[in-house]
Amino acid sequence: MALAFNQTTVVEQLFDQLPDIVFFIKNLEGKYQVVNQSLVKRCGLKSKSELINHLPSDVLGKELGRRYEEQDKAVITHNETITRHLELHNYQSQEVGWCLTTKLPILNEKKECVGIIGVSQDLKWPDLTDRSLDAISSALIFAEENLAQSPSITQMADIAKMSPYQLDRRMKLVFGLTTGKWLLKTKITKASQLLIESNQSILDIAFAVGYNDQSAFTRQFRKATGLTPTEFQKRNRN
Repeated sequence: MALAFNQTTVVEQLFDQLPDIVFFIKNLEGKYQVVNQSLVKRCGLKSKSELINHLPSDVLGKELGRRYEEQDKAVITHNETITRHLELHNYQSQEVGWCLTTKLPILNEKKECVGIIGVSQDLKWPDLTDRSLDAISSALIFAEENLAQSPSITQMADIAKMSPYQLDRRMKLVFGLTTGKWLLKTKITKASQLLIESNQSILDIAFAVGYNDQSAFTRQFRKATGLTPTEFQKRNRN
């Protein structure tokens, strides 16, 4: 692992003091190497040793565990970062709650992935009920699955059964972004992945993330990243 042992120990001790955050480090097989007490408790276990060298599906149940393992595979295979992903956790301890999950690849000196480090933070704001979070999640899934059709804020609000203003307000609470800025971030993130991993043309990538022409896509991409799509592709593929 890229983290030294003493660094890992200090980080683990820190997260042991935060009961509303799950913390973990996994190896390339996706098996837990470091965990905090919150994860132990939510798995319905008594000690950290019961989690170490186990896959999520071993301790969290097949359905939930496999979902996490698919996320882990994307991080490991593509050095993909998952940032503040809204998801419902249903643990073996019978605890159920909404969380924001972030997973990062741990890279060595050669920029090779050697593991995963991540956190899941509970959402407990008074204005965010389980019902409203479920509605927001449905809207986000719709947008992510229909980027090529350039989903609108109005469509997302309709799916969430909220006004655009209400959706905006809740999106700011959860992500610190308006719905429009979240949509732009999602489009640019998806485009970045396609530019690095696929052989599609710039125009096809523009269409895939909801832009009708390449020039508009290039303007937005350069504004967000400081590079044109072609410059970004060359830099990251090399």
